[in-house]
Amino acid sequence: MRTYLLGTAAALAVFGSATAWADDGAAAPPIVNLQVADATPAGGADSDTPLIAAQDMGGSDAGGGVVGYFDNWFPRVEEAQASQPHWMTPLVTVTPRLEEEYRYDQYWEQRGNGSALDISDSGKGLELIPTETNEVLINPPAWQNKEKVAHPISGWLDDQFLVVKQRLLSANEESGNYIVTTFLGITAPSGNTNFTNKAWIVTPTLAGGMGWGDFDIQATTGVAFPFRNQSTLGTSIATNVAFQYHLYEYLWPEFEVNHTYWADGNERGGKNQVLLTPGIIFGRFVIAGRVKFIVGGGYQFAVSPKYADTSEQTPAYNRSWILTTRVTF
Repeated sequence: MRTYLLGTAAALAVFGSATAWADDGAAAPPIVNLQVADATPAGGADSDTPLIAAQDMGGSDAGGGVVGYFDNWFPRVEEAQASQPHWMTPLVTVTPRLEEEYRYDQYWEQRGNGSALDISDSGKGLELIPTETNEVLINPPAWQNKEKVAHPISGWLDDQFLVVKQRLLSANEESGNYIVTTFLGITAPSGNTNFTNKAWIVTPTLAGGMGWGDFDIQATTGVAFPFRNQSTLGTSIATNVAFQYHLYEYLWPEFEVNHTYWADGNERGGKNQVLLTPGIIFGRFVIAGRVKFIVGGGYQFAVSPKYADTSEQTPAYNRSWILTTRVTF
């Protein structure tokens, strides 16, 4: 089963979607989502069983209005996830798939100058699927502890408090096993004095993935545009590629390449940073009903460039242990 979206560009689709149900209570954005009904949906959210359904973006709305929209929330989530691959979200690469979960990540970074950064939450949070082709990520700010320095400090980082996904096209494992999605992330300069860029940042991203049996590749490319301090911060282009394999029922070993290029800026202009991340994720373990638990970990290390001890170190850190925990629903 293939999903084809016809209409406006991705960004307009996202905001059009939000406006549609906010104004009249109906989850029916002005984009047509054509699907072929091959089977009746069955199973839970993010099930490993491919599900196929015929439904417009608003989902079933037997009750109508706001009440009907929320009454049909989980059937709509199931229909959204039925029309896409059922891979696991990687450790670092943001998946192009639509997820409904709460996620907490922890990073333990070691920098080239001997200092250490412990980052709690790492900008993850609540992920919701309001329509069959949209996801909204609401992320609390991350808390950072800087240690192994003369004067240890702690504080909040700048917060990418909102990310909106617009899925453009997808097919589940039975019908092609691929997906293409766009993101729009917004970062606020809400961090403490020692941990802020003092600039709003908007990050549009293009993401996609393709699967072959139990193996899949998921990738993203995003460009971060700061609204202030452009000459200092510069425009960065981040590309992440995750190679993943599904082994037995609950094992998802993976290997990621995480690359950042700074196109300009006084601090890092013209520099590249390449990190590699081997890891493994375990799940999805059923807790109760549609609620499932996922846990995973990995080790990220820099391979380029050679470390330089400057005000803005490149690579930003030499190595990091990563822990991820998620509850899907």
